[in-house]
Amino acid sequence: MNAPRLFLFDDRRARRWAPFTLTRPVGELLFGCMTLRERAERVFGTNCVGNVSRTALMGFDEPGAAPTIGLEEVGTTGLRVLLSSRTVPDFQTIELPSDRSRIFVGGEPAGWVLPDGAPLPSELWLREPGADLDSGPPFAITGQILGHPWDLIAHNDQRIETDIESLWGQDSGVQALHRVGTGVVSLADGATIEPGVHVDVRHGPIRLAEGARVEGPARLTGPLFVGAGSTILGGAVGSSSLGPVCLVRGEVAHSVLLGYVNKAHDGHLGHALVGRWVNLGAYTTNSDLKNNYRPVRVWTPEGERDTGLLKVGCFLGDHVKSGIGTHINTGTVIGTGSNIFGGSMPPTVVPPFSWGVGPDLRDHRLDQFLDTTARVMARRGQSLTPGVAKILRDAWHATAGRRAG
Repeated sequence: MNAPRLFLFDDRRARRWAPFTLTRPVGELLFGCMTLRERAERVFGTNCVGNVSRTALMGFDEPGAAPTIGLEEVGTTGLRVLLSSRTVPDFQTIELPSDRSRIFVGGEPAGWVLPDGAPLPSELWLREPGADLDSGPPFAITGQILGHPWDLIAHNDQRIETDIESLWGQDSGVQALHRVGTGVVSLADGATIEPGVHVDVRHGPIRLAEGARVEGPARLTGPLFVGAGSTILGGAVGSSSLGPVCLVRGEVAHSVLLGYVNKAHDGHLGHALVGRWVNLGAYTTNSDLKNNYRPVRVWTPEGERDTGLLKVGCFLGDHVKSGIGTHINTGTVIGTGSNIFGGSMPPTVVPPFSWGVGPDLRDHRLDQFLDTTARVMARRGQSLTPGVAKILRDAWHATAGRRAG
């Protein structure tokens, strides 16, 4: 049998995962030690051809990611797998059925297996897979389907631990560590931990990807994943996933940093989900626990939702920047491209591309934002691609009505 062609799709719920899906498909979010797309690729044994998502994300061409395509580009030839981007399949051996089948994960509809010549599901079914009541027998795989963006935080510790145990279970035998516990410390090629670093693996393992580096003195607490080319400059960092090329210092706990995040100074970041190309000024600190110890409520496009969780920090979209001494309240959502500064706490909902102090927010001028973005990316040897630049421009215009002006 020829290798299947894999496609991820953002259903109606995934498309509302603010603030991240304004500028990227859900499959490109980090969970555990890899993105949701990379996990699906590993399980199904083939590269993802494309992310089927909102029309506004067409042209998404971030290096290393799968492009965003239209449903019609999936076509009707060859064996195709259409999988919900919110799916987290367990590592398993999969033998795909030869007939048209509906994929179920944990009892929930999660996509389709389409043999050569089989028609595509409708756009309605793509947004609501459960609405497709009769398109073949069920094909069950083990795993979970994430319901909300805060699930990426709540379940991340266990996912890191499972990933490391399944993929890199061998300890690298690093010397000159102050080590507590018997958990695995795994280093990829070119990864280094300087002498004098304290490692606590009593509650989970640690994995450093290619070229990652930890400078002493620092304290690492597992489960922890440090992505390729990332550097921990010091502080207490643990129970988190750091994507590629992040600079991290200070206190970071139970957080997910998608990649190219600059947190090179002291300050607390806890139970946070941080987009790509975020820059946190010195002593930026977020709260992740309410003083009344009640579950945290978070803004979503459908209104406020009770997360049911006692600890939820903040959600920072791509290209967010904070000035020195910025304080961020529990459950705050800061939209893409925003620049907050001045030492006053911003509101718990900051519209995309906002600029200002505390609640006094104005437009972050589009020309200035794009110029700064290109400069920031050039410092890391990257460039603002035409597709992503268009998505950012369109997002700025599309969200203008949410800003004060």
